[in-house]
Amino acid sequence: MDMFEMLAQKQLENQAPLAERMKPESLDDFFGQEKILGSEKLLTKLIKTDRLGSILLYGPPGSGKTSLAKIIAKTTEAAFMSLNAVTAGVKDIREMVQVAKDNLAMYQKRTLLFIDEIHRFNKSQQDALLPFVEDGTIILIGATTENPYFEVNGALISRSSVFRMEKLTVENLMNIMLRALKDEQKGLGGLSVKISEEVLLYIAEMSSGDARRALNILELSVLSKADLSDELVITFDDVDECMQMKHTPYDKDGDNHYDITSAFIKSMRGSDPDAALFYLGKMIYGGEDPRFIARRIVICASEDVGNADPMALVVANSAAQAVDFIGMPEGRILLAQAASYVASAPKSNASYMGINEVMNDISTMETGTMPYYLKDGTSLKLERQYGDTGKMERYKYPHDFDQHYVKQQYLPDQIKEKRYYSPSDNGHEKIIKAYLERTKYNKP
Repeated sequence: MDMFEMLAQKQLENQAPLAERMKPESLDDFFGQEKILGSEKLLTKLIKTDRLGSILLYGPPGSGKTSLAKIIAKTTEAAFMSLNAVTAGVKDIREMVQVAKDNLAMYQKRTLLFIDEIHRFNKSQQDALLPFVEDGTIILIGATTENPYFEVNGALISRSSVFRMEKLTVENLMNIMLRALKDEQKGLGGLSVKISEEVLLYIAEMSSGDARRALNILELSVLSKADLSDELVITFDDVDECMQMKHTPYDKDGDNHYDITSAFIKSMRGSDPDAALFYLGKMIYGGEDPRFIARRIVICASEDVGNADPMALVVANSAAQAVDFIGMPEGRILLAQAASYVASAPKSNASYMGINEVMNDISTMETGTMPYYLKDGTSLKLERQYGDTGKMERYKYPHDFDQHYVKQQYLPDQIKEKRYYSPSDNGHEKIIKAYLERTKYNKP
């Protein structure tokens, strides 16, 4: 790096956003992640003793993945290089590997390669890394917001240690902002900023565990008043104006999407309409496709409510059709009605369990052939023409009998004693169960 590059970099550092300037430079400055960075934790020991192998850091945005990678780079004796998976390709990887080989050959120094958003690498890009991670040419630190067990090649995971980083707590964010307010060199300590603990707490709560967002809001609140007075008093109104909307993490294609969808379905299944509406709101706020939400409600209405309340499927399906017709934002009302109905309905998965057992039997055992009198009329005619008609029973039409029911075998002989549908005692299914008990489950 020549003198002009050094001056340019220094200027860039001075003008960088507060969140960038305040990135911790040592483990002592790092807030949060006590589960993996406590004094006696494995990762801390590996960093301090410079024995770190390849690792994958998995966690939400703003949890400190990039900051931790830079701390490791400063602590270790290895050379440090970085790539962003969004812009890098196989060619870039090969160039980095060549530099790493040169470092090893000429200086007997290993190279630490940090790859941000590694989940965006395709299979061929990840495969290009594999042999050099395996032989130790590079120490890989991959950062990802997505579950690496889904997004990263299994071979690469098996050669790395996975550390999960959690969303920062409100207390963590408070400490990070207080540090920025006191730091006179990189932070806001040179300004006379007056901000109450309550306002800081408000910023922390509205940042949803994202340190970058908390510092951005704090900096913008200060900059918006920097020319108005010598003493900068930051109020709730200042924060609201700079924040506009609360940040709610929701990636429609990633882990967060599946986690919130799972919580939504489990809340409906667990008969908690309050939780169901809450997770429905998070999906709507995050911009989820309302048709996707409607499909989940329809499935739950059948799988988890079933015949305990047949109207649940009617309500859910009607809402799905109406949402497609009306659109958003009014569609949220229909989705809320359907979700709260399904959540509040009595539950039974008897139909769901029944069809699962049927499918399993069909695929794993000999189930025989249906009674001949259930076959189509053409088949019956042929059997009567060529078979022993003296021994053949005729089909009994239930409506010709009292109560529109007659005992008759419908299942094949091999499985005639099977009970695939076992209705519960919940809701309407209790009536169904009573009817089937009176008719002995349609068994002769």
